[in-house]
Amino acid sequence: MPAALNSQPGSPEPTPVNGVSNGNGYTNGNGHANGNGIAPGQDKEKKLNILYIMADQLAAPVMKIYNQDSVVKTPNIDALAAKSVQFDSAYCPSPLCGPSRMSMITGLLPMKIGAYDNAAQILSDTPTYAHYLRREGYETVLAGKMHFVMDQKHGYEKRLTTDIYPGDFGWAADWDADIEKPEQRLEWYHNASSIEQAGVCVRSNQLDYDEEVMFKSTQFLHDHARGAKDQRPFCLTVSLTHPHDPYTIEEEYWDKYEDVEIDLPKVPRIPNEEQDPHSKRLLKVCDLWDKNFTDDQIKRARRAYYGAVSYVDDCVGKLLKVLEKCRLADDTIIVFSGDHGDMLGERGLWYKMSYFESSVRVPLLISYPKKYTPHRVTQNVSTLDILPTMVDLIGKALHPGLPMDGKSLLPFLEGRDSEGHDTVIAEYTGEGTVSPMMMIKRANWKFVICPADGIQLFDLENDPLEVRDLAPVLSGLKVEPLGVEYKEKAEAVLAAFEAEARERWDFESITEQVKLSQKKRRFVWSAFSAAGTEREKWDFNPIDDGREKYIRSHMPLDDLERMARFPPVDRYGNELPKGAPIKVHQAGSHGE
Repeated sequence: MPAALNSQPGSPEPTPVNGVSNGNGYTNGNGHANGNGIAPGQDKEKKLNILYIMADQLAAPVMKIYNQDSVVKTPNIDALAAKSVQFDSAYCPSPLCGPSRMSMITGLLPMKIGAYDNAAQILSDTPTYAHYLRREGYETVLAGKMHFVMDQKHGYEKRLTTDIYPGDFGWAADWDADIEKPEQRLEWYHNASSIEQAGVCVRSNQLDYDEEVMFKSTQFLHDHARGAKDQRPFCLTVSLTHPHDPYTIEEEYWDKYEDVEIDLPKVPRIPNEEQDPHSKRLLKVCDLWDKNFTDDQIKRARRAYYGAVSYVDDCVGKLLKVLEKCRLADDTIIVFSGDHGDMLGERGLWYKMSYFESSVRVPLLISYPKKYTPHRVTQNVSTLDILPTMVDLIGKALHPGLPMDGKSLLPFLEGRDSEGHDTVIAEYTGEGTVSPMMMIKRANWKFVICPADGIQLFDLENDPLEVRDLAPVLSGLKVEPLGVEYKEKAEAVLAAFEAEARERWDFESITEQVKLSQKKRRFVWSAFSAAGTEREKWDFNPIDDGREKYIRSHMPLDDLERMARFPPVDRYGNELPKGAPIKVHQAGSHGE
């Protein structure tokens, strides 16, 4: 592991070891020296609910809250951001759905948990934030996508829906095939059809899914509001699949952009032969190498994507409105984020799987203005930090002796920004690469390394669009003018990053582990999918037992009275005070 140095650009920050230190001067990875998320003497505070809303493939750079020139219409997210601690440089731990989510729920980097690609399973004994909160009495509930393979709960007490994508080994990457035949694509890889077919739909399977997620989520909140007075607090994760491609959305949201001049990518397509090695491979993997989309095609795809973002915004608004109506808003912390972004045509790239900003940077908001004053945070943070932050939010400590890469965001929430961290680590071993591809983002510097592709170094302060890779300039492979002082500084930064990467990652060993995992999973999948055999089905199947719904003779009368209506009323229809016992029959509770 890297030595514990200071956090100047280009030098390693202290790295958490076995959960004992989170590297920012606090013990147990929490924002207070006593290991609690609340100050001493406040342990008896009422436990707050947590509503964690996730969007899929939501690129932070196109959102109004991060880009004042954005044309994307998100009034509900904008209003939420105004009441939040907003993180302006939040990143995912891996620019692919499954690995990013597995790292997010565990607080551990992908290589530590074997989250190599979208068909990789993590062990069931790996603690998640759901385990932590459930252990402390929370009702941990998941509605929507999480990309689990095999184990479909990982600490969540309840799953309200199935997942939208397979829970098996069918989507395992194959580096051996990618090296031998890089032009050969697996059938489930992204392709050009999302751009070529972009536009309006009446319905899509994505809409089918998110409508179910929203119904089940709002129903859970309504049920919780009508529950017993002494019921447990909840942590409800609502994970939407929009605005993930395909780029299609229903007319209502398409029409929101009828009067809008849809912008083209800020960085136009780079000629194929001038692309960096990883981008060249992505163009081939996604069947984009020979595609030359017209401006109209690009605008239609971006318009549909923007419409899907507006759909997500409406979902956020609905959830927050239900919280208000159910009198839960004052007791609920809101977290909003995503798993990765989308290139949306920048540089000629689409979808994710790279470390450019549109692919790897995500929105992150944490809102509870009664306790945390809304403000913006500029330091680099990660969704890897969500687990230790949630543990802090409920006033508890990380379990001693367990590994933890994430760092609590509590210093930022409490306005102690100077005490927070400023480094993000990301790891990628999915499709589109043939060897481990890693990123370190510290201050304004972004460093990317891959044994198959070399290194990249970007200075986002002076090059926010990432069009000037400093690595070949500093090595002499490319001639560009650099000031003497700036060049010396960049050389020092690059040397420190390279040393840190060598200390942090054993690329040869990681490559062997990834390839072995791919081979084992692909072999097992070939057995399960062999002709004439019965298919293994690992996908989650939520139980919807009609015998335990609505009005049933075996249900306790008190429960029926609570569920009859919200808010409950007195004999003459006057709303009862919050928490008051129901003393009169509620019409329709147990009779016709």
